[in-house]
Parts: sequence; C-alpha cells; structure tokens
Amino acid sequence: MAYEAVWMKEPSKLNKFEFVKHEKDGLDVIRTIIDNYSKEGYASIPEDDMNRFKWAGVYEQKPKDGHFMMRVRINTGIMTSAQARALASIARDYGRDLMDVTTRQAIQFHWLQIENMPDIFNRLEAVGLYSYEACGDCPRTIVGNPLAGIDKDELIDTVDIVNQVNDFFLLNRDFSNLPRKYKMSISGNIYNNANAEINDLAFVPAVKEIDGQEVIGFHAYVGGGLSAKPHLAKELDLFVRPDEVLKVAIGVTTIFRDYGYREKRHQARLKFLVADWGPEKFKEKLLEIIGDMPSKGENKMLGWNAVYYDGVYPQKQAGYNFIGLNVPVGRTNADEFEQLADLADQYGEGKIRTTMSQNIIISGVPDDKVEEALKAPVLRRLSPNAKAFMSRTVSCTGNEFCNLAVVETKVRAHRVAEFLDSAIELDEKIRIHFIGCPNACGQKHIADIGLQGALVKTPEGMVDAFDIAVGGTLGPNASFNTALKGRVKGDDVGGVLVKLIGFYKENRSAGESFNGFVKRVGVPAFQEKLNEILAG
Repeated sequence: MAYEAVWMKEPSKLNKFEFVKHEKDGLDVIRTIIDNYSKEGYASIPEDDMNRFKWAGVYEQKPKDGHFMMRVRINTGIMTSAQARALASIARDYGRDLMDVTTRQAIQFHWLQIENMPDIFNRLEAVGLYSYEACGDCPRTIVGNPLAGIDKDELIDTVDIVNQVNDFFLLNRDFSNLPRKYKMSISGNIYNNANAEINDLAFVPAVKEIDGQEVIGFHAYVGGGLSAKPHLAKELDLFVRPDEVLKVAIGVTTIFRDYGYREKRHQARLKFLVADWGPEKFKEKLLEIIGDMPSKGENKMLGWNAVYYDGVYPQKQAGYNFIGLNVPVGRTNADEFEQLADLADQYGEGKIRTTMSQNIIISGVPDDKVEEALKAPVLRRLSPNAKAFMSRTVSCTGNEFCNLAVVETKVRAHRVAEFLDSAIELDEKIRIHFIGCPNACGQKHIADIGLQGALVKTPEGMVDAFDIAVGGTLGPNASFNTALKGRVKGDDVGGVLVKLIGFYKENRSAGESFNGFVKRVGVPAFQEKLNEILAG
C-alpha cells in the first residue's frame, strides 16, 4: 500500500471484514478469478474470496448454486453501439439473454458462471468497459448526466470530467479499501438528473464571479445515502472549478478512507461521518488535505425531473433530437439491446444512454429521421410513449436473484403498473419505486410512493407484503418519503394504490403534483386513508 492504513492501529475497533480486506486487497481477487477459480470451478472458491468478488463487480446470486450477478460500469450512462453489442453478446452467451438497467446507470447480468469470467472480462475490456469495482468497498460507478454533451439544460458538459475521475480511481489501490461502498455523482444539468443528494459525493452546476469574470463550475455535496438510515447530502461551502473536481474527489475520498467508521459495517458509510462532523468541520479537514478553495457561488440546481424523458426532445445541437424510451422496470434482453444498437447507428450518433430511472435514451437523431426511427420494432415494447404508471415504475432486483431481498419485486412491480394503468386515468405521472429489502437499491425513499418488501404471517403461512411510504422528492426542497403504518399483502398492493391515488385525484388542486398534495394535506391524511382501506 502506498498509504498508511491508520485504522489498523486500533484493531479492537474494527469489524471482522476489515481483517479480510487487509489480508488481501479486494482487487487481487480479479487475478485469482482469472488464474484459478475459472479453471478449478465454483467449489474451489473459499468464503473470504467469495466476499471479495464484489471488487470484480460480481456477486453470488440466489440461491448460491454456482451462478453470479455482474454489474458493468457505464460512465455517466453513455455507451457506444459497439459497447452495447458486446454487452448483448455476453447476455446471450452466458446470461440467459437477461439484461437489467440499474438505478446507477449500470448494466447488470445474471446467470453467469465462474468458468466464463475470463472471456467476459476480455469482451468488456476490448470495448473499453469494466465490471471492476462496480461493487465492493471502493469508489463505484460514477453516475452523471445521461444527456451530457447534448443537453440544452446543462451548464457544462461533464463527460470528460467523469472520465477523468473514473480513470483515476478505477483499480487505484490507494482507494480500493474504503470503510464501505462509495458513490459519486457529477452532473452539469440544472434539473439534478444525477440525483445529487443521495450520493456520498456529488457535484452540481454552479457559477461564481471571480476576478470580475463569471466562472462556471460546481458546488459539492457530501454524505448522502439511502438504506435503512437515509441521509440527504450536505452542501459544502466550496466553489469547484471544472479542473478541480478530481482534486476535491481525491480529498473527500481520502477523508472517508482515513476517518470513516470501520467498527460496525452498518454504520460505515460516509453519511455517518458527515452527520457527526457536520459540513463545516468536514470542509475544514478537506482544505487541510487539498489546500484553500473559494467559498460557494450561486447554486444553479433549479429543480428535479427525476431523470425522466418520454418521447422526442430537441438537443442543444440545432436539427438534432434525442428519444427517451421506457424500459419497463429496467429489464431488457440481448435481442432488444442489439436492436437499440442498430437504431443508434442507423438513425442516431451511435450511442445509447442509460438513466438512473432505469430507462434508455437514443441521441443524435436528425429532424428528418425522427419519424422513421420511431417506427423501429424494438420501440413497440421499449416505448417512447409508455403508459403513465409503467413509465414511472422502478424496481430493484428482488429475491429472484438477490440474497438480501425478502420478496419478489420485478414481476410484482410490472403487474402493479399494468393494473394501475388499466384502473385509473391520471394526467399527472406518479413515481412508484419497489424495493425488496432495506438496502434500497430501488431508491424507494425518493419516490412519490415507495414500497418496501416484508413478510407477514397469515393462517396460510408467511406471504409477501409491502410497507408504503409517500412524499419523496429531490431538488431544492428535497425530503425522503414517510412510511405509513399498516403492512399491505403483495396481492393487495394494486388495489390499495388505486384507492390512495384516487384520494389524491379527487382532492388535489388544479395542477397540483402528488408530492405537492402530500405536503399540503400531510402524511396523517394518507395514514387515515390507508387505515380506512385496510379496515374495509
């Protein structure tokens, strides 16, 4: 190690996994997978190395029978058609055709086997993609503006900045042993389309007058995160020039590495350190590491569009457009992905863009090709004009593959969205997120309506159920949603949501959003309505 592992001076204050990481760096497992386990087979993998597989971007999937999940890093969600075809080939050859778009703009595979990992790694590297450190106690996939470079609502194109930060941290052993996972967000979009407040470190667009000149740069937020104890990130009193983003990222990550908590893993995220220190102390320590920085300027984050783009939009390049497509609950397949690559090449600029809402964008479509592009067969399911509820439903992986989830989510979410679209007409689109466990990969806390899986005991045995929360939003008035009391059986979720949404529809003011309605009438009004529904 090029740095001193200061936390090892007090081993009594470390959780047991810290010793596993100290004994063998997580990055070392990549070579072990290639040289040993891929040849010796699944049975040869010891528990400690199985836990280190995360640094390769790989998790053992449920039911732990020799199959693996893999996440592939997609910087700021932008990939070339060649990269898309490589991903499709991996899904077809090794992943039973299945592909998921995640809430961090990554592509996720399932059903992979250890024997095929070297070829998968090689196929990814051949097109400039990596699964390395997409998981683990390290800097993970950097999310960003999926419209970077074409966005009329961006102050600055962040593609090169994201790539610079990614290239520095990827496989960097100075930062491969952090207390827990570490998530960064970098966007120049004024509508917060990289969800700044729920990341460990985020950069949002800002301006400041320096020496009589208006400079475009960023403000920095630290300490966001979801899971069982969600925290909104805090804004630091800093103005960050574009060429200083990496310096600030290194400084913040150094603080997390050296001062982050390593005693209890459930309290090891950066958000707990920021909550204890406060943003002022955090800034003071950061400046000790990176040197003086100017105070913040004017934050240009004006609102939040929840990263949704339905249909055709003009780009900042005159005469060109992007098409926003719905990927129902983020699930697609190899054939569809290849068709999207063909669509991007034939009508666009040869790029596919993934969003944190689990959807896809095709960019660079000239005005005179839009109508023809919209006729592509793949857009019958991956529609630019999806129905209201299907277009706004997000889901984590659920217990189909995830060892932590207690309920199935993907199929359930899809069915509920279809049911809502058939049962209720609404001109306002309501964001509904399903998660299968408290880890909140489906980002339940920021949804208009969030559903968290649980189990309830019935005379027939344990059955799937969900806790319902209402009123989440990000942006200038960010707040997490509030859980209602009263667990709802999985099979009853659709009917209950129809009545809760009906309560909103019947009592809202003209043009009032669901979130605005929750804020106006209060959570107790929704609790009273849910009590009435469950009693009925």
